[in-house]
Amino acid sequence: MVTVHLFAILREKAGSNQVEVSLDGPTSVPDLLTKIGEAVPAISEMLTSMEPRVAINQEFAHADDIVNESDEVAIIPPVSGGAGNPDEMVIVQEGDFSVDEAIAKVMASSTAIGGVNVFLGTARDISKGHEVDFLEFEHYPGMAEAKLKEIRERSLKDYDILETLIIHRYGRISIGENIVLIVCGAQHRAQAFEASRFCIDELKQITPIWKKEVTPSGDFWIEEHP
Repeated sequence: MVTVHLFAILREKAGSNQVEVSLDGPTSVPDLLTKIGEAVPAISEMLTSMEPRVAINQEFAHADDIVNESDEVAIIPPVSGGAGNPDEMVIVQEGDFSVDEAIAKVMASSTAIGGVNVFLGTARDISKGHEVDFLEFEHYPGMAEAKLKEIRERSLKDYDILETLIIHRYGRISIGENIVLIVCGAQHRAQAFEASRFCIDELKQITPIWKKEVTPSGDFWIEEHP
């Protein structure tokens, strides 16, 4: 028996944040998804059409990976991308953050910084032509932080950045409030620009953070990555 954690729309459709699945010994990822669909028919079709990713012990799994009863398993719907230690450069928190404090933290990391690029994502009131009342963000604790740290480390390594700070919020976020902040400090502006774009694009692809838009006509989980 293995416990499988569910998030976002899968959690809502299943009516639970986890499901117990019986294993007949080591089980492949595709076979596990089949077993989950049999155990929870309400999400069976979504497990095929949505093509969610499976995480084993908080790392994304491949189709030929094996699941054992001792593993921590989660089904990761397409992400729409966050509490952390405020002294760290990767923070996932419920409350708001200070952009000025974040910039100051990056600047304090090195006197060689000659350019700082800031990306700030905020909640807007219009999406695809319809009104939005507020947003709700859900995350996979532990894995979300780990993936953001991975993104930060890659920015430092691949873009010749002196420091990168990433903050993402979770929970209910009102229109006009801050959602995500990326601050990149480098010797030159081009490096900071490129690293910042890499960070936000990668965040939306691999970080298990999901966004729900609450609108006058209903609630919608967002799967695309604009």
